[in-house]
Amino acid sequence: MKDYEHVVIWLDYFNKTLPRNKGRRLAKEKCIFDPSLKELIDATKSAGLELTESEEKVRFPKRPYVRSGYIVLPKNSSKTKILNKISEKLVAKRAKQSK
Repeated sequence: MKDYEHVVIWLDYFNKTLPRNKGRRLAKEKCIFDPSLKELIDATKSAGLELTESEEKVRFPKRPYVRSGYIVLPKNSSKTKILNKISEKLVAKRAKQSK
């Protein structure tokens, strides 16, 4: 049964190497190369969102041959707004690491 109070955020939404038809949900400048689940969790917490659940050894439906991961968050606003908040933190953290 579908859960309308929570939203699932997949790692592949933020993967810069993927085209949109393989699962990327944001513009390339809002994404990073090969994000990890730990980076996603850290960015989510620093964006002020609370994590409900996370899973590491699952496969994204559009890429069943690659292991991915996801997190589950309570749905406070639209999924796009949540993705944009998380992507800001992900890109900022990755930029700090590269310098």
